Amino acid sequence: MRQILTVRYGVLKSTSDFFAAFNSLKKGDQVIVRSSRGVEFGEIVAKVQEIPDDAPVENLGEILRKATVEDKEKQKKITDEMIPMEFKFCQKKIKEHKLLMKLASIEHLFGTKKIIFYFLANGRVDFRELVKDLAKEYQARIEMKQIGVRDEARLLADYEHCGRELCCRAYLKNLEPVTMKMAKNQKATLDPSKISGRCGRLMCCLRYEDKVYEELKYTMPRKGTIVRTARGTGEVINYDVLQQQVTIELENQGNVNISVHDILDKVREPLQQKETTCDRHCEEKGCGLE
Repeated sequence: MRQILTVRYGVLKSTSDFFAAFNSLKKGDQVIVRSSRGVEFGEIVAKVQEIPDDAPVENLGEILRKATVEDKEKQKKITDEMIPMEFKFCQKKIKEHKLLMKLASIEHLFGTKKIIFYFLANGRVDFRELVKDLAKEYQARIEMKQIGVRDEARLLADYEHCGRELCCRAYLKNLEPVTMKMAKNQKATLDPSKISGRCGRLMCCLRYEDKVYEELKYTMPRKGTIVRTARGTGEVINYDVLQQQVTIELENQGNVNISVHDILDKVREPLQQKETTCDRHCEEKGCGLE
């Protein structure tokens, strides 16, 4: 039997599934893997399943071996000695070439002489002369990779407002888009400081329950709908998606809260509001937060 395991690897803490031709590995073991980029150092974070020896394993990387003492010492030297020196040298050269870029992190591929320099910039940067200096200094293949603020948080930050490790570092494989509509659906506060993550963008966790909110919201009448209930006819002025309750303003009877299942009939739907430029922007871009 072979194992399929989830491994966290690389400076961006990427997580992917790898297969191993042996089944003596467990969560927490440090391993050497072959990814789409090459040979890398990683750590097992979960066991997915066991599969027969003849089962196909397409589009999966391979766990080559459990990391040896020599492997761990090599990785420690890269992290503690080589990368800090390279970071200082690269920053010095960026200043010399007067490049409008911010160096974020450096990564060595474990099995090759390749160094990746991650940086942030507002636009395109002509770093050809910088690459020549770095290649000459380290006699290695140099790759410059421009990243965004979400990747920067993934690289440099540790914990979120909730006290847990950042989702993007802990287990998220892809950074999916998050929109202001998701926050509105969940009736979360729209205060940017409270719904933005360490990257300054909308928090990834707003995606987790969005589908459920969409499904629950679909069954509810919109604000402004005139409905008939056992307690009378009135207008829907508010609703609670999770509780599946609506607040209805009854004629001369004040406001009442009832279950959506107690609505007998919809007398009149509200007029369809025209979509504004701001509405479209909020939907697509998250009011500048996404």
